[in-house]
Amino acid sequence: MSTSVLTAYTIILSIFAFICLYRAYAGPTTADRVVSINVISTKVTVLIAVIAVFTEQNEFIDVAVIYAMMGFIATIAVSKYIEKGKIY
Repeated sequence: MSTSVLTAYTIILSIFAFICLYRAYAGPTTADRVVSINVISTKVTVLIAVIAVFTEQNEFIDVAVIYAMMGFIATIAVSKYIEKGKIY
């Protein structure tokens, strides 16, 4: 892919992440906030992968996978806390 296409992907994903950040701030429910934080986590994971392709550094892919796993586990933990009032 060309540099301009990857740069455009990065800019668009960043804008979408900031839109989701507004939704996380505004709410109005806790479920809205959890979903928006999960979407932000996914977008950041994709941004890391795009940067890995852009810079040709394969180590960033490992970082993206770990970040995705952490985001998933955090979403599950917060969802369980909202549902049951405790994590365990």
